[in-house]
Formats: sequence, structure tokens, C-alpha cells
Amino acid sequence: MNQGRIWCIVNPTVGLPLFLGSVAIISLIVHYSILSSTTWMAAFFQGG
Repeated sequence: MNQGRIWCIVNPTVGLPLFLGSVAIISLIVHYSILSSTTWMAAFFQGG
């Protein structure tokens, strides 16, 4: 593991949920921006 020493500074019980939570939030923001700025994505989800 290349960045294994980060866990000497940040406890894994704190760092992993923060990391996974930030990935989930970024993913939701990206999906929302795609849905709100395109017309074909909503039609695709409706089966059109």
C-alpha cells in the first residue's frame, strides 16, 4: 500500500467514513447536475 502511513495520522474509524461519505456526496452532486442540465437523461429514465 503506497499511502499506508496516513493511518498513523488519521484513525481509520474516522477516515474511512469521511472518505466514503465524500465520494457519495460528490457522486450525488454529479448525478444531480447531469439530470438538471440535460433533457435526454430524464426521458431515458422514463423509458423514452
